[in-house]
Amino acid sequence: MRAAGIPDAVLRRDALAAIDRKRGNIYGAALFWTLPTRRSPDLLRLLVAYEIMADYLDCASERGAYVGIDNGLQLHRALVEALQPSLAVSDYYRWHPWKDDGGYLRALVETCRETSGRMPSYESARPLLLRAAHYAQVLALNHEPDSHARDLVLKGWAEAHFERDGELAWFELAAGASAWLTILALLALSAEPGLDEQRIAGTYDAYLPWVSLAGTMLDSYGDIVEDAANADHSYIGHYQSAEISTRRVVEIVRRSLAEVAALPGGERHLVIASCMIAMYLTKDSARTPAMHGATRCILRSSGSLTRLLMPVLRAWRVLYGQGSA
Repeated sequence: MRAAGIPDAVLRRDALAAIDRKRGNIYGAALFWTLPTRRSPDLLRLLVAYEIMADYLDCASERGAYVGIDNGLQLHRALVEALQPSLAVSDYYRWHPWKDDGGYLRALVETCRETSGRMPSYESARPLLLRAAHYAQVLALNHEPDSHARDLVLKGWAEAHFERDGELAWFELAAGASAWLTILALLALSAEPGLDEQRIAGTYDAYLPWVSLAGTMLDSYGDIVEDAANADHSYIGHYQSAEISTRRVVEIVRRSLAEVAALPGGERHLVIASCMIAMYLTKDSARTPAMHGATRCILRSSGSLTRLLMPVLRAWRVLYGQGSA
């Protein structure tokens, strides 16, 4: 029997860990605030709240993965419900080993609902926002402890949700969907009055799969040694060799930068994408002697802006103690 107060302590630990260890994600989400031509405090609040919520869900889902996939799927319902006020708020902890978060997750969901409704073009962006949020629920499958079962369910999910055209492997489709960068980009654009459908669709197509896939693969690249040691799921580990994975990440990074550069306001998207790449490549694990060659190869493909940002992001990591995060 658990002692009184332990369930709250576990969820509190997950909430604090998501903020402390994933601080770079929160700063990255806030950077999307620069996409609209005018600054909106409501948009900044929305972006940060959604990022904190998604990071927390990832932590809580991973800790409770041993009870089964249904738990993760139930938790990640919040990703969709935070963007759709007409939906009833679910019992997110229905299958979770710990139940009482003091209203924390509900408050984040309600904050996103309230602030998103004040975005002038939210209704125009909402259909693709919800599609991206539904796809992002694949995060719940990433933490299945049994590697064979996990690969089967992820492959089945990718085949059920995407048409295979040969350009992306099934695990690349799942990897791109599991990042919520597309949601952040569309939320940022929804702060622009009179947003047209073509711009919304073009941004969606650039971020899902390409920018989101680049983010997931670079994150996985930085964690590859840790994931192998802990027998955790590694998207980049699906490639047949380190040489193949490096070559493929280079291709994905180049494609993602080309896609966002072609968007209206592409220079702003490029700054965000370049910051993301530099953030991942300045992680301690990406700078070890064993990773040095591959990291240099990826960096060379990432453009001059990324290379310029590398010392800035490295200094940020040192200043905030985020070297290994």
